[in-house]
Amino acid sequence: MKTTFAGAINLGLRRALEDDQRVVLMGEDIGRLGGVFRVTDTLQKDFGNNRVIDTPLAESGIIGTAFGMALRGLRPVCEIQFDGFVYPAFDQIVSQVAKIHARTRGKVVAPITIRIPFGGGIGAVEHHSESPEAYFTHTAGLRVVSPSTPADAYLMIRQAIALDDPVIFFEPKRRYWDKAEVDFDALDRDGGYALDQARVCVSGTDATVVAYGGTVATALSAADIAASEGHSLEVIDLRSLAPIDFDTIETSVRKTGRLIVVHEAPVFGGLGAEIAARITERCFYHLQSPILRVGGHDIPYPPAKLERHHLPDPDRILAAVDRTLAA
Repeated sequence: MKTTFAGAINLGLRRALEDDQRVVLMGEDIGRLGGVFRVTDTLQKDFGNNRVIDTPLAESGIIGTAFGMALRGLRPVCEIQFDGFVYPAFDQIVSQVAKIHARTRGKVVAPITIRIPFGGGIGAVEHHSESPEAYFTHTAGLRVVSPSTPADAYLMIRQAIALDDPVIFFEPKRRYWDKAEVDFDALDRDGGYALDQARVCVSGTDATVVAYGGTVATALSAADIAASEGHSLEVIDLRSLAPIDFDTIETSVRKTGRLIVVHEAPVFGGLGAEIAARITERCFYHLQSPILRVGGHDIPYPPAKLERHHLPDPDRILAAVDRTLAA
């Protein structure tokens, strides 16, 4: 079946609602409207407004209410309308949701999935194109994931909802309309990749490129161009940002001897720094050049007309490839 990225999440949510009466969806305009990006389209009509709940415009209230629901045995799935709107709920997420399991010595769980459209590339206004993943990956007690394909969007939302851990589910909004063939029944039957497992998208020998979310397609485009120039890039889709599948990255870097990490968030203090540090520790004697990072600039997200200069593109990735191969 050919479907969009958004359609795959919709189907994953639908099947979760069908399979488990404890699953409820919550968020601003997710019911009658179907969400800003129509990801929850028709779900309230089919499951009722007690299972798909239109909330007030109050992110702290959404997460606080979901936390109470989770403590009473429900499995809430919250939508934060845009990435830049999550900050009012930040205290609830990092102080309560992430801590309850450790605070109660394992007696209480918080099975909450928090869906956040993130990243740029859609020409949006201020506060609508953020990349706040590093704030959450720094918080022990949270799982943080980001799919890059319709198949992973479907599989990973179902896996996230089924977990007893709280999950931050970052959806690259500029990929919502990407289409691909997906065998949903096979994913349900065979399970696919584990939620915390990285995926090697393209095998290569000259350098490893690690990306996640919206930048995976960008990295694959760079790999295609590099191949036409005689360079072989291995592209890894990280998928899980916390925990990180360092074993898959290490195996690749031991083969290629070079690593480039790509993300939309600013490079300073970003997830790429943690990956670079860990792989340097694990692969120091296999590295043939310093690990390089390609990301956003250390500025507030720029106006829409300038975002193409801020977001990583194939040219910036290929410039890093040239640097690492020349070292």
